[in-house]
Amino acid sequence: MPSRCRNALNIVVTTLFAAVVLFTILLAYVTGYQFIHTEQHHLSFGLYGAFLSLHLFLQSLFAFLEHRRMRSPAQPQHLRRSVALCIAAYQEDPDYLRKCLRSVRRISFPGLKVVLVVDGNRPEDRYMMDIFQEVMGGADQAGSMVWKGNYHSDGSGGGGVRGGGRSTVHMEEAAGVARLVRGFCYSCIMQEWGGKREVMYTAFKALGDSVDYVQVCDSDTVLDPACTIEMLKILEEDPMVGGVGGDVQILNKYDSWISFLSSVRYWMAFNIERACQSYFGCVQCISGPLGMYRNSLLQRFLEPWYHQTFLGSKCSFGDDRHLTNRVLSFGYRTKFTARSQCQTETPTQYLRWLNQQTRWSKSYFREWLYNALWFHKHSLWMTYESVVTGFFPFFLVATVIHLFYRGRLWNILLFLLTVQLVGMVKATYACFLRGSLVMIFMSLYSLLYMSSLLPAKIFALLTINKAGWGTSGRRKIVVNFIGAVPVTVWAMVLLGGVTYTIYCETQEPFSETEKALLIAGTILYACYWLILLVLYLAIVAKRCNKREEQYHLPYA
Repeated sequence: MPSRCRNALNIVVTTLFAAVVLFTILLAYVTGYQFIHTEQHHLSFGLYGAFLSLHLFLQSLFAFLEHRRMRSPAQPQHLRRSVALCIAAYQEDPDYLRKCLRSVRRISFPGLKVVLVVDGNRPEDRYMMDIFQEVMGGADQAGSMVWKGNYHSDGSGGGGVRGGGRSTVHMEEAAGVARLVRGFCYSCIMQEWGGKREVMYTAFKALGDSVDYVQVCDSDTVLDPACTIEMLKILEEDPMVGGVGGDVQILNKYDSWISFLSSVRYWMAFNIERACQSYFGCVQCISGPLGMYRNSLLQRFLEPWYHQTFLGSKCSFGDDRHLTNRVLSFGYRTKFTARSQCQTETPTQYLRWLNQQTRWSKSYFREWLYNALWFHKHSLWMTYESVVTGFFPFFLVATVIHLFYRGRLWNILLFLLTVQLVGMVKATYACFLRGSLVMIFMSLYSLLYMSSLLPAKIFALLTINKAGWGTSGRRKIVVNFIGAVPVTVWAMVLLGGVTYTIYCETQEPFSETEKALLIAGTILYACYWLILLVLYLAIVAKRCNKREEQYHLPYA
């Protein structure tokens, strides 16, 4: 069959498959078909619940199979391959930057080229270059340069390159950056502020075709010595793998309750969700703190990646997710390996975490649309999972509003019990897979998702083309209160539902059955929170805010 006809057939098949999956979910949700139920429908199990249960089972199964595959380590075929590690930095905490660079010095890969690009060339940004020279070596070992502009601006403040072509001086400066990066094993560039994508572009462009693979890293990340070689093994094993990501853990997980819950959520996201995607070769986001790409492939889509627009505006976030999507668009597979590890900083303040999650959700929804263009080039699992995860928040919002405004307290209590039950099931499986009881606290994240992340996702979709806010640099933390808007609105919606339900329940007395269920359910829910709270205080709380205890891994 000609390739064009086969391609057209794949498009038709994946489109129909996506439509069938969405129609099935919608049908199960709207009809509310129940397999079993009590006499007065206080308890039931229906088609929609069965579908979600099957999804969780399959996801867990394929993640387990992928982890079993990882336990059989591949031998590197070509240790002489050249790799460049590109680090993006913006107003970084000096302590984090030092830890990052010291971990880079300990990476067990011969001839690793390191490129640090600082997003900012003002005098107050100079400390990052000084730290680089301090850790990586003096002028004889590490080259450095302060660039007045960047590849897309001459630094004049009047539009520069964007405004009308490159000047001779600007082209000479760009060529000097390339010579510096290619000529030194360690190099640091300070350039005019332009955002993370501008910084990444500078490193990629300056390297050109001088290396075989490009590894990416953030300046708040501590790398395991074996991270580079483990990702290289995956890329060398299969020439159709275009990118691979590693296991990202939290560096400051004991700084606060939000960073601790983020740490267990990160483990789930990487070791179950992305491990499952990796089984089918379709990891949909290679995270910025730890990833590696084939440079020959990266250079092919470097310009369209940088110049990405959405609804007429240039994209200024979601750089790593779009980088992964570009790999998938060429038909290459993307993988995950838990054998390559790192630790990275996460927000410790609730509002800063909320802003981060909102920004990530914006890029998720935007990249979902782009990713859908390439469903036909990959496994049907990518189509299936994208449909399920893409539409799930909307079904969940509809479910919550329906139950909270139905006028029965039991419906609200049953929903809360179900949320924690699902969380406990996932947490128990994670305990088994990781071999650590600390994952039991993953069930606490369910409430954080329902109360904060869910409204943040809806808000992100409504403001998807607004790019004026997000997380700040770590040297000076700036709290943006706009993230509290969707959470406040959501809380008011739920409070209104509870108030309406209480009013409805006062109009007629409870039946004996409903009284018994409410009492039993309340006691069960209270016991769950009491047990988890005691465990949290005994295991986690006593270690919070003790920074000296957080770096527990050998490479940190």
